[in-house]
Amino acid sequence: MKILPAIDLIDGKCVRLYQGDFNKTTQVGSDPETQLATFIEDGAEIVHIVDLDGARNGEARQYDLIKKLCSQSTVPIQVGGGIRNLETVEKLVEAGASRLVLGTAAIEDEDFLKAALQAYSNHIVVGIDVKDGMVATRGWETVSEINYIEFAKKMEQFGVKTIVFTDISRDGTMTGPNLSALKDLLNAVNCNIVASGGIKDNSDLQALEEIGIKEAIVGKAIYEGKVTLKGASK
Repeated sequence: MKILPAIDLIDGKCVRLYQGDFNKTTQVGSDPETQLATFIEDGAEIVHIVDLDGARNGEARQYDLIKKLCSQSTVPIQVGGGIRNLETVEKLVEAGASRLVLGTAAIEDEDFLKAALQAYSNHIVVGIDVKDGMVATRGWETVSEINYIEFAKKMEQFGVKTIVFTDISRDGTMTGPNLSALKDLLNAVNCNIVASGGIKDNSDLQALEEIGIKEAIVGKAIYEGKVTLKGASK
């Protein structure tokens, strides 16, 4: 199991949301640069960074900070939030990001998604953020009428190789991942599935591994010491 420790950014600070609610924000950890260094020192193989301002507002608000973090990192960086045009993709790839998670744009702008996949197929990941089985967009504040399984199948047909699945109702709650939804997703597509949302301890990571998940994004449980990076990845 490969753990991706999460650094969620609002206004240059590391934060955690509760169930995707921007009104329930808690500052966590150190400043982003120190937090990244700590994660790498503890053994992270890849770090997940989200520009929450960008996710909500539709543009890469914290590009300069993310560029600095990418330049300082000795491990791959996965970036999400506000990536909705090819120019932003190009800038983030040039800045050193290894993976780019497209969420809202993957739903709302198929032409952009196809262009991004054609130009940067090895960098593009699609984030499927789910509430009650339906795909949510725009920083999780808008819920579509698109079923997450059908959307995942469509993404696979477009050539997407990796999907980040987040159950919004579990995110930041430490109530455990949605294993049932993840199983259904694994059975529906052949993409690499990265689990996110609700992971509370190592038993959850083991449960994910047992159903076939090889990567998981962990936020709150790491900050609270319930999951440790040291010796966890293999």
